[in-house]
Amino acid sequence: MRFKKALLLLAIIVSSLGVSLAQVKTTGGIKGKVRVEVGTPSGITVVIRQGEKEISQVTTDKNGEFQISRLSPGIYGLTFRKPGLSIGAIENIEVKAGKVRSLGDRLVLTIDDGSIAFIRGSVFNGDGRSVPNAKVELSRLLDDGTTKKIDGRLTTETGSFVFRLSPEPAKYRVSIKTDAAEPVSKDVEVEGAAVYRVALSLPAPQKP
Repeated sequence: MRFKKALLLLAIIVSSLGVSLAQVKTTGGIKGKVRVEVGTPSGITVVIRQGEKEISQVTTDKNGEFQISRLSPGIYGLTFRKPGLSIGAIENIEVKAGKVRSLGDRLVLTIDDGSIAFIRGSVFNGDGRSVPNAKVELSRLLDDGTTKKIDGRLTTETGSFVFRLSPEPAKYRVSIKTDAAEPVSKDVEVEGAAVYRVALSLPAPQKP
């Protein structure tokens, strides 16, 4: 009796493996990597389409990578969505049986200006005049009280600067280094898609 049960179980396993191997041989897949202009590439929804019909969907991992398996041979389109980013699409992707089509990392999702946070500001000297070519740094304030630098740039000829950020709530610190011991900085709390303005005033140089 036990021998018969063992044979039956083995037959079921072999049968299941046969079905799985058949699916691998008769279906294909698509894989790729999505890059983003700002923020993290994780959690991007990848919708698989045939014409207007949605077949399935997956999400990217922390590196922006995704893979779709068990697709019948044919022509597909992909749509990429994530709040705060523009919608991306790739059309006319041919899937062949037994093969995984690699798209590489050629897709970059840019910022959706309609759902983005801007930190705009200006740098002034002690006399109230604009300071061009001043080095401005943007850091994120972490929960443990430390900061993490995420961007930096020089002010324009009119002493202005702008940082583009994803709209997720977060606290940031805008700093400019000076000849003084401590940099001049101001904290900005981003609560959503909007323009946040800040002005940094450099201390007047000390007279000898």
